Amino acid sequence: EKEVIVYRDKEEGFRPNGYVDLQYRWYGETEGQDGREVSTWHGDNNYSRAQLMTKINMTENQSLEARTRFYNNVDEHLGNDVTDNQVRLRYFYNHGNLGDSKVNLTSRVHYNDNGGEQELEYQARFNFADYMFNNDFVKTTDFTLAPKYMYKWADTNGDDYENAVGADLYTMHQLPLGFSFEFNIYATQHFFGQDQYFDAGRVREDENFTVDVEAYIYNTTNLYSEGKVSVDFNFEGGYDQYNWSKEKQFGRELLAYNHKPGAVAVGTDDAAYSLYALPYIQLNYQATEFVNLYAAAGAEYRDWAVDNQKSATNWRWQPTVWAGFNVAF
Repeated sequence: EKEVIVYRDKEEGFRPNGYVDLQYRWYGETEGQDGREVSTWHGDNNYSRAQLMTKINMTENQSLEARTRFYNNVDEHLGNDVTDNQVRLRYFYNHGNLGDSKVNLTSRVHYNDNGGEQELEYQARFNFADYMFNNDFVKTTDFTLAPKYMYKWADTNGDDYENAVGADLYTMHQLPLGFSFEFNIYATQHFFGQDQYFDAGRVREDENFTVDVEAYIYNTTNLYSEGKVSVDFNFEGGYDQYNWSKEKQFGRELLAYNHKPGAVAVGTDDAAYSLYALPYIQLNYQATEFVNLYAAAGAEYRDWAVDNQKSATNWRWQPTVWAGFNVAF
């Protein structure tokens, strides 16, 4: 009688993973600019943006995202205000489901340096996606309610700071034929360290309540696939954003104020919105199992003069192209 020895494959544990994405993007001259100096309705033309993004899943429950953006004027004479670099860091900790429920709780710590202004925010993100309506046509992949606290401060220090509390709603829905729909709401109560001017400077307040809404539709349609090469037609568009404020901080119109006829008064309405559409063609090349190269070209159509809710003006096309690579590890 022979002894039987059974060898079991060793179970692989968690291995840190993630990706690095480097992209260079150019924004062209907006329709109707004709090489002029900065206009009163859209000043950001002929500039570029280099972006480095990375995400690291450090453990089964912890992940870190980092995004850095570098802006550069292509035509210096245009005087675009796009030279500030941006750094954003986000740390996530997945606490798992709450008790026997299907509600997932994730903590997020967010830091952003926007060139002259910094912010630090904590969110407790409760995802109810498993309780949402799902069928063969609509699938809810995200339905997150997130109470938050934020502290924002200017690099000049002093009393130029802000405390804010509120709650955000993040949703994402997968639809048939390559469509998806995103809908987000950000409700925030602001407390300012120094009084802010509203209603064209007539009102000074040290607090304000705002609601910002985003609504986007996305679509991806494959046009060609052969081996490692694919070509897709992509579309995105919608409200980016609709903004409402308890105090009048939006709007731009000419009126006589402080004995200055024709002066530009800012803050004459309590709501504003911007709509956009961005169709583009993207070429992808899967160089290796872990490396993907891509390039895209399109144009963005938007009401560049973000006006009050009574009107939206200066709808124009702005061409844009970008290229980059993504490395998974």
